[in-house]
Amino acid sequence: MSVNSVGVNWDQLEVDQTESFLDISPFVREYIGSPLTTSNPASNTGFFNDVKIPQNGNYSHIVVNGGNSLMQEEKKAGAVLEIQVEPPSNEDQESLTTGSREKPEPSTLEEADLTSSVLGDTILAAKDESFEQQVVPEQLSSLSGKEEPPRSSFASRVPEFSCVTEEDSVLEPCAEGGDVHQVPQQQDQPCGTRDKEKVDAPPKPPRSPGPSDLSFPTDGMTILEPTPVQVPVPTLAPSEMMWTIKRDEPVKLRITQSGPGSETPVTVHQMFQHAVEQYGETPALAVKKEGQWATLTFREYYNECRLASKSFLKLGLERYHGVGILGFNSPEWFIAGIGSILAGGLAVGIYTTNSPEACRYVADNCEANVLVVENHKQLTKILQVKDQLPHLKAIVQYKDELKEKQPNLYTWKEFMELGKQIPDAQLDDVIRSQKANQCCSLIYTSGTTGQPKGVMLSHDNLTWTAEAAGKTANLGNGTEKCIISYLPLSHIAAQLIDIWISMRFGATTYFAEPDALKGSLVNTMREVRPTAFMAVPRVWEKMQEKMQSQASKSSLVKRKVAEWAKYIGLQANYNFMNGNQTVPWGYMLANNLVFKKVRAALGLDRCTMCFTGAAPITKDTLEYFMSLNLPIYELYGMSESTGPHAVSNEAAFRIMSCGKEIPGCSSKLDKPDEEGNGEICFWGRHVFMGYLNMVDKTEEALDQEGWLHSGDLGKHDPEGFLYVTGRIKELIITAGGENIPPVLIEDAVKEELPIVSNAMLIGDKRKFLCMLLTLKCNVDDDGEPTDELTPQSKEFCRQTGCRASRLSEITSKNHLPVFKAIQEGIDRVNAKATSNAQKIQKWTILEKEFSISGGELGPTLKLKRPVVQKMYKDQIEEFYS
Repeated sequence: MSVNSVGVNWDQLEVDQTESFLDISPFVREYIGSPLTTSNPASNTGFFNDVKIPQNGNYSHIVVNGGNSLMQEEKKAGAVLEIQVEPPSNEDQESLTTGSREKPEPSTLEEADLTSSVLGDTILAAKDESFEQQVVPEQLSSLSGKEEPPRSSFASRVPEFSCVTEEDSVLEPCAEGGDVHQVPQQQDQPCGTRDKEKVDAPPKPPRSPGPSDLSFPTDGMTILEPTPVQVPVPTLAPSEMMWTIKRDEPVKLRITQSGPGSETPVTVHQMFQHAVEQYGETPALAVKKEGQWATLTFREYYNECRLASKSFLKLGLERYHGVGILGFNSPEWFIAGIGSILAGGLAVGIYTTNSPEACRYVADNCEANVLVVENHKQLTKILQVKDQLPHLKAIVQYKDELKEKQPNLYTWKEFMELGKQIPDAQLDDVIRSQKANQCCSLIYTSGTTGQPKGVMLSHDNLTWTAEAAGKTANLGNGTEKCIISYLPLSHIAAQLIDIWISMRFGATTYFAEPDALKGSLVNTMREVRPTAFMAVPRVWEKMQEKMQSQASKSSLVKRKVAEWAKYIGLQANYNFMNGNQTVPWGYMLANNLVFKKVRAALGLDRCTMCFTGAAPITKDTLEYFMSLNLPIYELYGMSESTGPHAVSNEAAFRIMSCGKEIPGCSSKLDKPDEEGNGEICFWGRHVFMGYLNMVDKTEEALDQEGWLHSGDLGKHDPEGFLYVTGRIKELIITAGGENIPPVLIEDAVKEELPIVSNAMLIGDKRKFLCMLLTLKCNVDDDGEPTDELTPQSKEFCRQTGCRASRLSEITSKNHLPVFKAIQEGIDRVNAKATSNAQKIQKWTILEKEFSISGGELGPTLKLKRPVVQKMYKDQIEEFYS
């Protein structure tokens, strides 16, 4: 066979989607034996995976699908694109396909009148006023430019470095005590496996006056319409190390040979460019200003991030130094975070609840050059410790006016003006030097067991996980996607969903009000009507309590109808969970009478996926929302795995399970016991680089084979669903030597006693088990727990014959009926215990509910056991005196 060599002049190059093309890249790869490259020897990133030619056989006019951004740079360098092609034979032409991409039809919305549920199972009555929202273009091809191959039921794709081998789908023995769970490659399924009612998307929201659109030079190329652009393959920085403690050292990526996990690594900037090229005029960010939604399109968003990057360079941001961000979720938070990455720094979120000393520790540990704060309250914390931060060069306040001028203290407007003094070429040089296996972000653990650890994440950690997790959660389906940002962005779950997954799949991120968790969140939910929603367990529990409180005020008839509907809903959702698509008689009536109205009242009428994660959730809460036809899907992971490792969705859901591993990731159960419980270990491209400057901690987390040890205990069921059964460090070992996971017993107590908000089991190295209890109380405007019991707690008391309305009345007067009812609940839990050692012998009610400000709960409302044990050591010692 002869191979034609064609030189294509840049000025003749045309990108045209109106003509049908044949994809000849398979022939190029087969007969040439390597990817196509540009003729510029100075470029080591000039790879093009897809080459197409017109069907008329005119090989002098070659179209390269993808690589536009690279071509621009190559042209500036005076390069000529050399392409070698093999004309396909007649047989080959028959096997090649042509196609055209159709634009999705925009949907419309008639104003919906959302009335309050006659059954009382709603939060508040709502009249949803329609507001405009632009429809996002249908999801196009992935960053790699390739369609993902169909996944067979038991395809055995194995990590390159794992101790599993591929041999007729048989698992070979792993290291001693290791039990590798091989992830079945399931057939891709759309999110809705059962028919759902079609809900029209709202119209486009009003545009705010934003910066001028970012224009890409075309120079001789005819761009007829926006097209997905193949991002140039980056050259990875050379490294044979799978982990490091130094922020300027690259690592070796865990890239598989084929299938999920083998995708081309890309940097944050390349993923952002891809988003701009696909979703350029789609709203990316939306924030309330003077009662109206103001938006930034993806193109404007990108432009603002570039300007912020140049401002950071102007302030003297050094490579691999931190930019600490201390404030509530906002466009400025996103722009500062991405801008710091593009400028070569490290994006570092700091919890808004941190003390000045905790802020100092993080800023000093990452050697922050710049700190970005929300307001004067957060600024005051930094001013108290700034003299102890030798690397700090500037502070930026992004909300409110400065109360006093100080050297190197800037408003957001002043900060953004600085970037105009830096030429684009200087920033472009920094961006081009970045590699996908280099560090770009630090996530600090909340410090529940000691000083926070700086989790180093690479570009590939963020970009690959965003793609893989988004696909697994079916976020790529549909045309219009929007979410609400309200969880702390210093936590990996919120950051991955709100920033990176939204960027990858073109979703619009709406920012909630700062008092979202104090009650305003539901108002934002009703207005935005998100298509996906993530909440930590305590948020779902608060919703449940509010709805149950409202229902208790309804008439007897309405309560009976509600109970009937919820019975039907629970049965139907258990059927769906088990693969049975049949519904009980009366399901459609219950859907019209109850389920639709509950969804509307919560603002979840368009939501296809509701998620929970970051902490354990009770079966009671999961079943409550299942009964309302709102199944909640659990996510499981950690900061060290860039967020999710296992994901539940409609096609893979078991109650109390966190689903199945993301394709491209694997699990190993280390040292399993006779019941199959072992330490859950992770493998995949989501595994972090290492802890900043912490050798011992990194070696504890990552073993010699590269597996990440989570510290969680878990097991798989025969269908491959992962269940987390406890945490090794939380494991209670009694004086008699019995190992007891506390969470299971604590959750059982909360299920039996709806008055209990927190339960903490005590008994490590003790003769018997005891428990600290807190009762559910209302919170004030600052989120602080008050002495007043919630309506649900008052109802519990009334059922016992007690008229108490305050916590202090119960703890001070020792109301015997309440104490008796609690003891009866404890007895029911003890009756299910597998041994006497697992029975609760004593308990006490604390005088105040746990809170973040009190120190008992972390930023994601996770229980800080060492802190609680120290705070209530006197009460604990009384148990055993």
